[in-house]
Amino acid sequence: MTVASGAAGGATGSAAATGPAWSGSAGAAARELAEQVLARLQAAGHTLAVAESLTGGLLAAAITDIPGSSASFRGGVVSYATELKASLLGVDATMLANHGAVYPPVAAAMAAGVRTRLGASHGLATTGVAGPDPADGQPVGTVHIAVSNPGDTVVRTLVLAGDRQGIRTLTVEAVLSLLLSKLEEENR
Repeated sequence: MTVASGAAGGATGSAAATGPAWSGSAGAAARELAEQVLARLQAAGHTLAVAESLTGGLLAAAITDIPGSSASFRGGVVSYATELKASLLGVDATMLANHGAVYPPVAAAMAAGVRTRLGASHGLATTGVAGPDPADGQPVGTVHIAVSNPGDTVVRTLVLAGDRQGIRTLTVEAVLSLLLSKLEEENR
């Protein structure tokens, strides 16, 4: 597992931290990223599954907003409650009890778990604190995202600013960007 940290105080792509400009589920930048991801997955014959906590289905919605997404998208699990991360995704219950759900190895386990349980070549995961209050001892804007394929799982820790919707939107953009970069690496 690879873990890295980053900070984003504003918007990425074309979505502002206060919400999307595009009328779709996660905004225009997420739609563009989802289109690129799906094109690469389809070209390579790969599939995708997502495990969401923080984003509560917004990531799956961004992907399924794209016509033809069913060619590569297997499905998703919204495991908002901590115990569902263990029962549905196979995240270690002791790790969850000791560290809470907002923890980088939890994101890694969620991504690997959804990938294997839904039979996909790639798994994505989002966990963190969108606000308005801190959770699991973590401040609002703390986010962990992960991408898993059979050979590797990569985790990124982000510190995002904005309101609840802005943090969720930026998280969708970030995890799609991370997957896109991993797909580009796989094709080198």
